[in-house]
Amino acid sequence: MAATSALMKLDLCGFSGYKIYPGKGKRYARVDGKVFNFLNQKSEHSFLMRRNPRKICWTVLYRRKHKKGVSEEVAKKRTRRTQKFQRAIQGATLESIMAKRNQKPEVRKAQREQLIRQAKEKNKVNAQKKAATKPAAASGVSKKSQKAQKIVKGATPRVGGKR
Repeated sequence: MAATSALMKLDLCGFSGYKIYPGKGKRYARVDGKVFNFLNQKSEHSFLMRRNPRKICWTVLYRRKHKKGVSEEVAKKRTRRTQKFQRAIQGATLESIMAKRNQKPEVRKAQREQLIRQAKEKNKVNAQKKAATKPAAASGVSKKSQKAQKIVKGATPRVGGKR
């Protein structure tokens, strides 16, 4: 019997997805030339009424979509836990980062304040240098501002609606 079943040509129903054995089913040819095989009238009429096989519970497509009858995947897949590990950042080695972290908060705060003070002093010096060079450059700026300014006409509103 096994040899004869290998020779049988089995089709699949175009709507339900079930196997159609020889001598069963119906073939439907559309005007555009596409051919559909249907197992029974129920599937044919459902197809012609443009029903979605994914929404009809007895079709294979519905069962696949809603994971029905799948007994193999009993054990859920385990998700991998993300592992945390330390890496060096550009410009700072891992040792320097760890040393900073292990410092006492008071020491760290004192270092931060010292750096802030140094930055403020540097900004003061730069501001004084700029103030010293500004009077010399101010005379050059005043000549440029004496030029007549060009009058730019504003955009006039369009009349007549869309073009």
